[in-house]
Amino acid sequence: MKTLIIYATKHGATADIARRIAELIDEPVIHDMKQDEIPSMDGFDCVVIGSPVYAGMIRKEAKSFIERNADTLCAKNLGLFLSAMDMSGDKKFFEENVPEDILRSAKAASVLGAVFDPKKAGLFERLIMRLVSKQSGYISTIDDEKIRQFVEAINTCSG
Repeated sequence: MKTLIIYATKHGATADIARRIAELIDEPVIHDMKQDEIPSMDGFDCVVIGSPVYAGMIRKEAKSFIERNADTLCAKNLGLFLSAMDMSGDKKFFEENVPEDILRSAKAASVLGAVFDPKKAGLFERLIMRLVSKQSGYISTIDDEKIRQFVEAINTCSG
């Protein structure tokens, strides 16, 4: 099963998750939406799309890609993942950012964790993190077990 993994990232956590997913999948092709030209999805059995969540919203390039390619995505073995510190908001984040038909057709949709690195964060992001979580140092909530389950769900539904 040939898989296209497409992601949007701001500070690199979503890219890290995409690479971890790629390590568990046969024949992955991985692309950063901002850096790479996305190939045609015609040659791929599975498409995985990832984006970070900031203030409840996914990256605009991810949202735009999903909306522009809705028909094609609905016909693929589709996996959607988000990078967010709040891993309890799975359903809410997806419902607020992904069209209902695409979300319904996805074989897997999960929040797989995030990274807060104060060296990569801007002043506003560091301030918000301090206020919200009372933390100011490096934090990683990336969950390798959830990543494995996400990949397993996609592979189980392939055919």
